[in-house]
Amino acid sequence: MTKQQKITLSASRDIPFNKLLLSQSNVRHTKAGVSIEELAEDIARRTLLASLTVRPVLDESGAETGMFEIPAGGRRFRALEFLVKQKRLNRTAPVPCIIRTDGLAEEDSLAENIQRAPLHPLDQFRAFQAMPEKGKSEEEIAAAFFVSASIVKQRLKLAAVAPSLLDAYAEEEMTLDQLMAFTVNPDHERQEQVWEALQRHYSKQPYEIRRMLTEGAVRASDRRAQYVGLDAYVDAGGAILRDLFQTDDVGWLQDAGLLGLMVTEKLREDAEAIQAEGWHWFEVDTDFPYGHTYGMRRMAGEVEPMTDEEVATYDALKTEFEKLEADHADADELPDEVDARLGEIETAMETLQDRPVRFEEDELAIAGAFVSIDSSGRLRVERGYVRPEDEPALPSEDQPDAGTADADVDDADIDPDAGAPHDEEDEDDGIKPLSDRLVTELTAHRTLALRDALAGDPHIAFVAALHVLTLKLFYRYGLNSCIEIDPRSAAFSAQAPGLADTPSAQAIEARSENWVKHLPKAPEDLWEVLIDFDSDSRQALFAHCVSLTLNAVQAAYNRRPGALAHADILATALRLDMAAVGWTPTAEAYLSRVTKAQILEAVREAKGDDAANRITGLKKPEMVTAAEELLHGTGWLPEPLRTPGDDATVSEADKPAVAETGADSPIEAADIPGADDTPEVEPVAAE
Repeated sequence: MTKQQKITLSASRDIPFNKLLLSQSNVRHTKAGVSIEELAEDIARRTLLASLTVRPVLDESGAETGMFEIPAGGRRFRALEFLVKQKRLNRTAPVPCIIRTDGLAEEDSLAENIQRAPLHPLDQFRAFQAMPEKGKSEEEIAAAFFVSASIVKQRLKLAAVAPSLLDAYAEEEMTLDQLMAFTVNPDHERQEQVWEALQRHYSKQPYEIRRMLTEGAVRASDRRAQYVGLDAYVDAGGAILRDLFQTDDVGWLQDAGLLGLMVTEKLREDAEAIQAEGWHWFEVDTDFPYGHTYGMRRMAGEVEPMTDEEVATYDALKTEFEKLEADHADADELPDEVDARLGEIETAMETLQDRPVRFEEDELAIAGAFVSIDSSGRLRVERGYVRPEDEPALPSEDQPDAGTADADVDDADIDPDAGAPHDEEDEDDGIKPLSDRLVTELTAHRTLALRDALAGDPHIAFVAALHVLTLKLFYRYGLNSCIEIDPRSAAFSAQAPGLADTPSAQAIEARSENWVKHLPKAPEDLWEVLIDFDSDSRQALFAHCVSLTLNAVQAAYNRRPGALAHADILATALRLDMAAVGWTPTAEAYLSRVTKAQILEAVREAKGDDAANRITGLKKPEMVTAAEELLHGTGWLPEPLRTPGDDATVSEADKPAVAETGADSPIEAADIPGADDTPEVEPVAAE
């Protein structure tokens, strides 16, 4: 029997640093990982933790020269060299080395790099977890390993997940992204329940894990949470689940009941201050539906002017602002202190410009206010609204009521639920027409966007108004236009979610408030004010008024095919893009309201067959969540929100007619968008 030869390990000894040099046989050429400077700091803190592998440098005769080259450990050598240059390490300091003579230098370098097993992430998490237990703070750990404190917090959070889930991660039964999702809820029992439930699910996506762990909670970005304040909620004993791995939010509020009580109490206190102003009535709610002021006259009030002291302060701030801008006009980037000061000045100037509005006693005696919370969580107070029943009696019954003439609403006597489908969803996977109610809500969004777009284009607004007036005067027929000039402003019979917070609604509201400030209080003074307006102001006011009469809502109880066709014509002329004005296919606005087949069709149109196939096997709630993420930012729109022929615009031949049309200019039918839709009836003389 042959005796097995014993292995002899390479000799090791301390070699002075100045006897070492880098070898050209080192296989590592690409920089990766910790920088040389950071490695040098780590060596200075903990000394050298791994010996260098070296080979003797031989002369031409094969004799050792006393120098040694380093084929493996070049980064450690450079870090030591960095410390020597900083005079923090002697040039003759002994360096622990392993001396190799057999084989090739390239083998040494390659073997050391390939055979080194990287640390499993779980071992890293647990190592971070052990350090605080031994008295290390998060900041000290971050400094020791050259990472940010937030990285340390994340690692500690991961290590705090239920041990059974960490074992599942170690056995590669779950991914790191899934493990990160479990950190949103520190309750180990709940984590294990969710993981067990996911074993029976087709989808184990991180977003599904977060959804299951935060059921019943309120997002910290919710208007109610922002209004109360997260600090106040925590001080009252409320708990917040935070996700350190999600940067777009700050967590979920767990106690919805406590939040509701705090919102009610704070709203009551704020409402009492508004009531003390002396209003005839006031209403309080977290949110009011869009159009809650329809049929009411809005009083503008008098803006209180600045005092002499405030004017002087404003002028001084403006002068300082202009000087700072001029002094740093050529700078590529403003110094931090200058940028901060400019921000402070802007805030102070805006505060001075935001003047309180004063109402007369007789106005307070008949008007009221709405108190609510806006979408950003700030208090919203809408003052000066007069209900029709509180309007002063007119001198003569034959005189029209100036306060309500423009607010006549056709929908007032119509039951908004008449003909509306019941809320039960047909889970049939076949593609079918959208529900009437959903179509009504979607076209309500479109109507707002059309109104906003029409208000920005006086020329198109003029043509639209001329179109409907021509139909009514010469043909006594106005159903082929969505412009409802009597004048009337239709209310929205079905409130789509978040309608009041859309950019279109906010733009219309801001525009209305601005005109209220510039129009006289007394209606008999209106004519003289309009005469004094310049042409641009009159055109802008005309476009705004026409836009408020637009009604493109498709309601089940009010079929108007001609008007809706005309809405498509206007959308094309105005180049309306509902995605550009802010509508997105969220779960609340669309996806949870349609069948699974329609969800898949939407994803297929926006992202392709592969994306649709990936979510085909999901249940409805999971499919809605996944589709919302897939459709985000794609600009996909359901059929009722699409503009026919997205590339179609007003032709070049039509533009001069639109631009040059005046009160005395004859206009051909071909120049009016939608003129081809005029019904074939004999024209009659205008009465």
